[in-house]
Order: sequence, then structure tokens, then C-alpha cells
Amino acid sequence: MTPIKECLINKSTKINPVWLMRQAGRYLPEFKKIRKANPDFIKLCLDHILAEEITLQPIKRFGFDAAIIFSDILMIPHGMGQTVEFKKNFGPSLGALELNKLASVSKKDLTEKLSPVYQLLSNLKNSNDLKNKDLIGFVGAPWTLLVYMVNKISPKNGLSQEFFKDEVIINEILGLLDKFIKIHIENQINAGATIIQIFDSWAGLIQNDFDKFLYNPTLSLVNHVKNLGVPVICFPRGITDYIKFAKIVKPSMINIDYNVDPENLIKSLDLPVQGGLDPKILLSDKENLRKQIKRYLNIFKDHPYVFNLGHGILPETEVEMVYELVETVRNYK
Repeated sequence: MTPIKECLINKSTKINPVWLMRQAGRYLPEFKKIRKANPDFIKLCLDHILAEEITLQPIKRFGFDAAIIFSDILMIPHGMGQTVEFKKNFGPSLGALELNKLASVSKKDLTEKLSPVYQLLSNLKNSNDLKNKDLIGFVGAPWTLLVYMVNKISPKNGLSQEFFKDEVIINEILGLLDKFIKIHIENQINAGATIIQIFDSWAGLIQNDFDKFLYNPTLSLVNHVKNLGVPVICFPRGITDYIKFAKIVKPSMINIDYNVDPENLIKSLDLPVQGGLDPKILLSDKENLRKQIKRYLNIFKDHPYVFNLGHGILPETEVEMVYELVETVRNYK
């Protein structure tokens, strides 16, 4: 059994598996070289040969306990026919919402459009570099994908005032997302994913209707993954009540963000935990990094815990600091 599954399934507290969100990508010099030659991000994600190389880069360097595929949560809107592009120094930009067009997309259409993602997983599942390691597939949660599809851009400066104006459209999109995310999950598992992670990157923006936007849609996906016999990790970034989320949604493991007090959390949480470290700590010095890593490992010493960050690794992170992180986790006793 892999180290992460020892935590997830057997609830082992004797090992400290480690991997990092966004470990494949923007901080690695070998990735930057590929990215420079491939400016279209969506095309790069759908080039299964390059995506395989990128997915394995951090495994070859650091020996993480899992590979997470080089892809993006916005593959779903792309697969549904909404235009998705990534603009330099801006981020994602999505095109007009044509509901009739989205509603006419079939399972076959989505599967064919995203087939390079499944080819990537199929290529990786027997890789010698991934012996006794997990292969993580992932999706965006319905709320976060709804935000991008309706808002058209990152909501880091808040949602547009008209976001909630048409409840019928919101409900229709949520229904379509439930359908297509489940197809994407199933396709990834069939192709070789051994764990699925659900990223709700903008869950912290939900102010009310938590059942409608957070709990019910995520629970629907979690149950789907469990029925397919694969563990599922949820990362509802920015929410204030991880305990309530865990009790309602019941994922196999919950990933916490860096605003969560882990000491308080552990008193009431019986699920395995992943993550928590602020990625900015990797921009400080080695002594501080070691101190903060040991803080998390000490808190979760008697709790099933996978070491990870409280958000994706930052582009300006020095490779040397990642080596330090891995060594500190591996040598912890």
C-alpha cells in the first residue's frame, strides 16, 4: 500500500507522506523552459507527452509520495465548449456563456475533447517513477467552476454585481457541472488515477446558501468517487468551518488552508488531514521553514496526516527550499 493510502485508508500515524499542490510547474526551471516554448496553457495541458514530462519533473527531483497530473480545473468549462484562455500577468479569461451550447454537449463530446488528459493518466499509471506512489487526478468543485464560468475572470477582486441575478441560469449550470465533473472524475479513474482531489478554490466567497453551493454539490461528487472505489480529498479553501464541512461531506481526507488553526481543528476532527503550511514560508529562510514544518508535524503526530501546503506552491519559490522541506519531513521523528 502506498504511504498516502496508509494514512487515508489505514489511518496510520507512523509515516509522514509528502507532496505539494502545484508541485508540477511554475517554480521549476525545467518547467519554465517548456512553458516558454509553449505559450498556450490549455494546449500545453492537452499535450499528453509534454504533460507527462511535467508531471514527473517534481517526482524525479524530490521523490514526492504522489504525482498530481499537470492539468487545470478549467478543463471542464473548456470541455463543455466555453472558451478558456490564460492571459499573461492576468490569469484565466472565459468567453460568453451559451447555455444551449453547453446543454447540448454529450458525454462522448467531453470525453473526446479531454482525451489527452486520460491518455496522460494511462501513460503514467505504469511509470517506473511512480512505483509505490499515488497518481492524483483532480477536478474543480461546482461552486468554483460556476464562479469562473459566470464571472469570466478570477474573482480575486470579488464577484461581479450581477453574479446571482439569474437563479435559473445558476441552477442550470450547477446541474450541468454535476454531470460533467462526474464524467471527468470517472474517466480519470478509469485511466489510472488512484486518488481524486476536489479543489474548491473560491469556497471562501460563499456567504450564504452553503447547502446549495458548497455542501450538497461537493457531497454529490464525494459519494460518486467513493462509489468508484477510490479515496477522495477535498480542499474547500477559505471556509470558516472545516469541522462542519467534514461532518456533512465526509471526504476520505480534508486539505486545510493556512488560515486554519490546526491545534483547534484536531480537537474535533476524526478525518485524516492534509496540508496547512503557508506557501509564503518557503520564501523565508531554512530555519523558519524547518520550524514551521515541525509545528504541523508535532500537532498531527498522533493523527493521520499528509504533509502539504495550504495552497499551491508560489512561482518565486527556490528549488533549494523544496529540497529542505522534503528532507525535514522525511527526517522527522
